[in-house]
Amino acid sequence: IFSHDLIRIDCKNEIDIGYVYAFLKTKVGYTLINTNNYGAVVSHIEPEHLHNVPIPNPPNMLKKRIHELVMKSYELRDESNELLDKAEELLVSELELPPIDNLTQITYDESNQLNSFVVKLSDLNGRLDASYHIPIVNEIVNHLKNKAELTILGDSRVTEKIILAGIFKRVYVEEGNGVPFLGGKEILQLSPTPEKFLSLKYHKKRIDKELKIEENMILITDRGTIGNVVFVPKHFEGFAVSQNVIKVKLTSEKIAGYAFVFLNSTYGKILIKRHTYGSVVDMIDDNCVRNVEFPLLHNREIQEQINNLALTANSKRYEAYILEQEAVKLINEEVIYKN
Repeated sequence: IFSHDLIRIDCKNEIDIGYVYAFLKTKVGYTLINTNNYGAVVSHIEPEHLHNVPIPNPPNMLKKRIHELVMKSYELRDESNELLDKAEELLVSELELPPIDNLTQITYDESNQLNSFVVKLSDLNGRLDASYHIPIVNEIVNHLKNKAELTILGDSRVTEKIILAGIFKRVYVEEGNGVPFLGGKEILQLSPTPEKFLSLKYHKKRIDKELKIEENMILITDRGTIGNVVFVPKHFEGFAVSQNVIKVKLTSEKIAGYAFVFLNSTYGKILIKRHTYGSVVDMIDDNCVRNVEFPLLHNREIQEQINNLALTANSKRYEAYILEQEAVKLINEEVIYKN
């Protein structure tokens, strides 16, 4: 089921599916889609706007090549998702975590007409906001204590550093003259199309120290939508990420995949979001992330297996990206700009 904010295109011929997708991923295709948008505050397009978008019609043989590249790219994405699902299943099984729905049925204090719970003064941890102390958090933490060595994400055995970039006045330049700059929404995409590029002349030190990301880092959105977790694939390496995203550099790739699987699980996200603060805009910071509870499995073989599954999944996402880029390149070279 899709929302009303998505337009769906059904192609009559199978080979047109991948071809149309790849064409719309090109800069020319993207520009043609946006020529008819409207709206002073929020831009919109309607299905009828797409009816008259011109699209090249190359020989079927070329379409077929492009379609097959796109389909193979999506097969690799599916394989990647399946590996991550398997890794999370292993994690949940080893920790013997009950289904999250069972944990959400925890009984609140019903002595009055309001849903309420009791927190000991010794457990406040300097936080008076109720969201930090919700019962499901305590249930997860207590369960982890029984089934693993419970530490925090900031443990030097787990992370080398956790980076929250400072706020700064940005100087943007044209594409090709600076470093691609991604925001919190773009990091969720397999192949983001950066629209902003930071000047190396003005920001090189800050980029190198705070903003640049590396393969197998973990990114966590820190304001607005809290707790989106991304495992940095190879093709993101060298990009800069905004100060709205916290960067977690693990001690090595031997634990990077395992850390991602836990933090990206429903249980991990609850432990991240418990640290949320802010009266208008929800936020977390590097200190919050550093203190997120983190389990180290007693069975190191299972932990290594989970880690390797995540690393393989990340590698497949990179392969999927490469194939998609090949399809886009074919359209640019053999269709749009062919002499």
